[in-house]
Amino acid sequence: MKTASVLISRNMKMFFKDRGMFFTSLVTPAILLVLYATFLGNVYRDSFASALPPNLTIAEKLTDGLVVGQLISSILSVSCVTVAFCSNFLMVKDKADGTIRDLRVTPVSAAILSISYYAASLISTLIICFSAAGICLIYASIAGWYMTVSDVCFLFLDILLLVLFGTALSSSIGFFLSSQGQISAVGSIVSAGYGFICGAYMPISSFSEGLQEALSFLPGTYGTSLIRNHSLQGVFNEIENQGATAAVIRGLKDALDCNLYFLDERVPLCSMYIILIAATAVLIGFYVLINVRRKMY
Repeated sequence: MKTASVLISRNMKMFFKDRGMFFTSLVTPAILLVLYATFLGNVYRDSFASALPPNLTIAEKLTDGLVVGQLISSILSVSCVTVAFCSNFLMVKDKADGTIRDLRVTPVSAAILSISYYAASLISTLIICFSAAGICLIYASIAGWYMTVSDVCFLFLDILLLVLFGTALSSSIGFFLSSQGQISAVGSIVSAGYGFICGAYMPISSFSEGLQEALSFLPGTYGTSLIRNHSLQGVFNEIENQGATAAVIRGLKDALDCNLYFLDERVPLCSMYIILIAATAVLIGFYVLINVRRKMY
C-alpha cells in the first residue's frame, strides 16, 4: 500500500509539474463554456422555443435556464473523458522515454504499477473536472439557476462516475500506445469525436434511428444523460409549475436526451447508473488484467 501511495504521489507530481499539460487540461472546459455560451446559446434558445406548443408561453428566464443546463451538462460530460486522456499522457510518456523499464526492474508488481497510474490519473482528472464544475455552477448562478442542493449533489456524483469511466477507458487504450505522438493523436480524435457520440454536442434524438440504436450501446451516452438530467431537473419542475403538461415535459426530455431509449424502452436513471458502473468495473478489470499478463514496455 505504501509503494502504491509513493507511485501515485510521484505520478501526480509529474503531471502537475508539466504546466503546459495541466494548464491546457484546466483551461479547456472554461474555453468550451465561453464558446458554447457565445455561439450555441441562441441556437439552443431557438430550438426550445420551437419545441414548445403554441399555446404555452414560458418566461425568458426559464428558457435561459434550459440553455444553461444544456451548456454545462455538455461541457462536463465531455471534459470528464477528454481530460482523462490528457492526464494519462504520463503513462505513455514513461514508456516512450524508458522510465517504465526502470520501474519494472524494482520489486513492484505490475498490478500495483498499473493501479498507481490509474489512481493518479483519476485524482488529477477529478481535481480538474470538479474545478470545471465549480466554474459552470458560478455561470449557472449568474445566467439562470434552478438547481436544488440534491441536484448539485447528484451532479457531482455523476461527474465522479463518469471520470472513473473516462480514466478506465483512457488507461486501457493508453496501455497499447508507446509514443507521445500516438497518445496525442488519440487524444485529438477523442476530443473531436467523443462529444458527438455521447450526445453532448448534438442530442442523440436528432440522429437517425439506426444511429440512435447504435449509440444506445455506449456507456458514455448514459453518463451524459445523467449529468443532463440533474442539470435540467429544476427547470423542468418550474416549467411544469407554470402549466406545462406531462406530455410537453416528456417531449423536452426526449429532445434533450434526458430520456434515453434502448430498443424502444425508456431507460430509467437507476439503470443508467448500473450501466455506467458496470462498464467502468469491466474496463478497470481489463486494464489490470492486461498489465498483469503482459509487461509494460
